[in-house]
Amino acid sequence: MIILVLNCGSSSVKYKGFDMPACSEPLFYGIVERIGFDDSTIFYKEKGADAQKLVKPLKDHNQALRETCGLIAESVKNKGNGTIDAIGHRVVHGGANFSKPVLVDPSVKNAIKNNIKYAPLHNPVNLAGIEICERLFPKVPNIAVFDTALHQTIPAKAYLYGLPIELYEKHNIRKYGFQGISHGYVAKEAAKLINKPLESLKIITCHLGNGSSITAFKNGKSVDTSMGLTPLEGLVMATRCGDIDPSIVVHLMDEISPGFEQVRELLNKKSGLAGLCGQSDMRDIIKLAENGDKKAQTAIEVFVYRIQKYIGAYIAALNGVDVIVFTAGIGENSPYVRGRILECFGYLDLKIDEARNEKNQAVFSTDDSGIYAMTIPTNEEQAIAYLTYEILVQKKIKT
Repeated sequence: MIILVLNCGSSSVKYKGFDMPACSEPLFYGIVERIGFDDSTIFYKEKGADAQKLVKPLKDHNQALRETCGLIAESVKNKGNGTIDAIGHRVVHGGANFSKPVLVDPSVKNAIKNNIKYAPLHNPVNLAGIEICERLFPKVPNIAVFDTALHQTIPAKAYLYGLPIELYEKHNIRKYGFQGISHGYVAKEAAKLINKPLESLKIITCHLGNGSSITAFKNGKSVDTSMGLTPLEGLVMATRCGDIDPSIVVHLMDEISPGFEQVRELLNKKSGLAGLCGQSDMRDIIKLAENGDKKAQTAIEVFVYRIQKYIGAYIAALNGVDVIVFTAGIGENSPYVRGRILECFGYLDLKIDEARNEKNQAVFSTDDSGIYAMTIPTNEEQAIAYLTYEILVQKKIKT
């Protein structure tokens, strides 16, 4: 069986090197950068072959997907592997509609469209990916895998805001949480790593990248997470502000009189690390800090402190913790940041093996540590492939 996985993002990614996803080597793997520019680039790699780079203008995601799907279809045909049997899509916001992956039909597409207001940077692209694949592969089933689905187990005490209850009842204003595909994947991998049932562990997963969030797991389920109604709430991120006093927005409107879109732009794209020190890539910020840049040093401190506070809060919510997991770009690749974050948790009898941490080893706590500290590479694509296969089996869809 061949499953095509589309993980459509909305922002340009600086792609350095070409590492295949952890745990398995797919038949075909690729990424598209700089959509909308004349030097749009498709990086791709077929199993058993060298990585390739194709540079050509791709004016929008529609054209990028058409070009990429064409390469995939040609690769599958040339390799004699058969045909694509199903397509799994990452969808960022499913609201309260979905607690598990679903077979795409008109009602599912309509729900994705209705949630665009909560994820305007992501859901339009996710929906475009589905509709393009429906046209390119008309007989192939499409499965939507939602980033919000994992967090539908969060109790009301965690997802309700201190606002008039009518705003929840009539307008669905509540915490939804995001990056659930990643959080769910690394939580399961952490349990496998120590050979214990996920349901028996208290786990805190830290997805630290361009977008960052933290999730608390108890009895195998998400019980709280740092992102909220939108991906803006929670941690200080690359360009997103995270938690702020809501009155700041009102104050800005009074003092500066920016338009609505200017405020959205400020909070989502001009804040966070970029707003604090002018740089959004943690690698660049660390270099600046090492060279004495005060703003960079402060930005790291703010970033680390917010994460420490959330971990501490979730330890209280869980009444303890067995495993703290780091994943995504910063979480997987920055021993310095991981070390700084975990300095505050000696009271848990947490002991870090510095050599293991520097080597980005999966378990970098010492053998006699009171809890586990781990770094596990996320693999959303593999998780989506597995979930897509499960839906095919459950629905008894013939391929």
